[in-house]
Amino acid sequence: MKNIGMIAGNGRFPFLVAKEIRKQGDRVITVALKEEADKDIEIFSDETVWLSVGKIQKIIDAFKDRNVDTAIMVGQVKHAKIYSAITMDLRAIKIMTSLVNKKTDTILGAVVKEFEKEGISFLPSHIYLKDLLAKNGVIAGKKLNSFETKDAEFGFKMAKAIAGLDIGQTVVVKDKSVLAVESIEGTDECIKRAYSLGGDNAIVVKVAKPNQDFRFDVPVIGTRTIDTLKDNKIRAMIIEANSTLILDKDVVIEKAKQTGVTIIAM
Repeated sequence: MKNIGMIAGNGRFPFLVAKEIRKQGDRVITVALKEEADKDIEIFSDETVWLSVGKIQKIIDAFKDRNVDTAIMVGQVKHAKIYSAITMDLRAIKIMTSLVNKKTDTILGAVVKEFEKEGISFLPSHIYLKDLLAKNGVIAGKKLNSFETKDAEFGFKMAKAIAGLDIGQTVVVKDKSVLAVESIEGTDECIKRAYSLGGDNAIVVKVAKPNQDFRFDVPVIGTRTIDTLKDNKIRAMIIEANSTLILDKDVVIEKAKQTGVTIIAM
């Protein structure tokens, strides 16, 4: 039996990972981020320590005190929180001031290196849930017509381009025009902005970065995603096959069918 450290953000992702870790016979030592994590994560963890985003030294100490040398980052952390100096300890401030830029990958890469200095390595975020990775093809809903398919292909190229620049991983397109590009505000706000600008029947495309480091992040959709698509009258969502996790897949598929949203993995 091994102690696996888990840094938990928001959403269902941490719950599913914790369940799988315990199913494999290991213990879950969770650092739950106060600004993000659900309090019920304590039920799924063997030990839980509540700390704020940016308390790097305390997170390292919490893991070392509990003999954790392998950890995993799971669950969303709103990007704006990463830049909040209010919650940063001295070690985090030193990391931020040493960076060549403040892109998400740069920040998280530097954070991981700090943990590695202390003998703590990180697993890919999706390693316990690989059976939930999207397979190529239509996942839910009716097929796209020829015009919608062209929009999807156009959007996929645009999304890959912005992801390669580490701007965001989602675009919303309509009539071969980009309505919105995800940035620091996150996918949901990007979709809402697109609806306010272009109305209904747009297509959302979410991809992995060309050189995605799955220790930091993995594209994820779940039931909350379908709610956002429905509320903003989205026609379809395109995700990247073999790189995107579908959490609570059966529920997602049924909900997508009910709301008339098509989900396709490309």
